[in-house]
Amino acid sequence: MKIGIVGLPNVGKSSLFNAITNAGAESSNYPFCTIEPNVGVVDVPDERLDVLGKMYNTLKITPAVIEFVDIAGLVAGASHGEGLGNKFLSHIREVDAIVHVVRCFDNDKIIHVSGTVDPKRDIETIEMELALSDLEQVDKYLEKNSKLVKTTGDKSLLVTVNMLKKIKDILEKGGQARNLEYSDEEQKILKNFALLTSKPVIYVANIGENDLAKETNEYVEIVKDIAKTENAKVVALCTKIEEELALLDKDERQLFKEELGIKSSGLEKLVKASYDLLGLMSYLTAGEKEVRAWTITKGTKALQAAGKIHTDFEKGFIKAEVVSYDDLVEAGSFLKAKEKGKVRMEGKEFVMQDGDVVLFRFNN
Repeated sequence: MKIGIVGLPNVGKSSLFNAITNAGAESSNYPFCTIEPNVGVVDVPDERLDVLGKMYNTLKITPAVIEFVDIAGLVAGASHGEGLGNKFLSHIREVDAIVHVVRCFDNDKIIHVSGTVDPKRDIETIEMELALSDLEQVDKYLEKNSKLVKTTGDKSLLVTVNMLKKIKDILEKGGQARNLEYSDEEQKILKNFALLTSKPVIYVANIGENDLAKETNEYVEIVKDIAKTENAKVVALCTKIEEELALLDKDERQLFKEELGIKSSGLEKLVKASYDLLGLMSYLTAGEKEVRAWTITKGTKALQAAGKIHTDFEKGFIKAEVVSYDDLVEAGSFLKAKEKGKVRMEGKEFVMQDGDVVLFRFNN
């Protein structure tokens, strides 16, 4: 799964990316320092893995991961090519969700592309460019599918045509495609178009160091109000501090967080929120060789979950021995959990739950 980091130039996108991946992407005080997207993979924080690692005295711990893509800053007119906009917009089409970084701090030393700090204006600028770009795409799709209905008489395409008309209407009114309700059939069709405004969004409110403890200020509240109207999530963090935290080892990081008066880093909250935004969860496998989290979508059945490990697991599936993480930890071992009747034998149709610890049985 890919998540694109977007926003106006100089709002903290590359600093956020550096903190997430510790990849050292260039972060400079001028627009467009990022031309090609930087890509980094980040672990999904999961304390359960460390607990199971100690329980099994495991040799290796492998967490679930999310891929983040740092996309260059958009500006007004991007949909018409301003600031290399078309190139940047094409990068956004390739991601599954969007992290929209919004500047929520005052600092005269850091240049704002519009001269002043105004989260509402900044969000509207980005959303307008995404909507205009989508509108151009929707017009093309609409024209093509309408012609096909006339020339082929294929009435099944009417679902697509009517959906595109609905999307065009909301885009022309300044709305976003993700704010519409879609039938199951429409949702399947919508995925084929990769519309920018159909992608789920998390707003990252980039705050100053002085606002760290309370995680809010008047700018953040503006972002939260906007997010409520879109059913979007908001994570407030200070990208500068997060970048510094990322350079420390685990013990130093914990001490620094205590000094700052924060329990968990903004990045940990962001990664977890991103995982949840995409409708993802983890099931776990545990043994002496490895403790691992496997990423699946919510609602995945045991048969498909087995296939995540290896296709042979899916082809030769017999059953899944399943115990919840909490029951396993309480029992102290898989064997003791079995003795207490906490380990269940589940078939192909079993719907996996977050934190299930699983041992798949299969025929070679």
